[in-house]
Amino acid sequence: MANLADLANDLVEERMERALATRDALKAEMVCHSFLYCETCDAPIPLARRIALEGCTQCVSCQNYDEVRRAHNA
Repeated sequence: MANLADLANDLVEERMERALATRDALKAEMVCHSFLYCETCDAPIPLARRIALEGCTQCVSCQNYDEVRRAHNA
């Protein structure tokens, strides 16, 4: 039987996933300029990426990590 800490952790994880999904949905609707630096790791985002993917907010490494994490949790 799950203990209270496990239940609390599951609830926090569910709420975090919901919040991230909401944020991602809102970001998709926004037309904005690309970030100069990754919002996750603060690494510079190359000009070619900013031009190719308007509105990008993450470097390739962080974006790949997020996509793999989401696919794993789906």
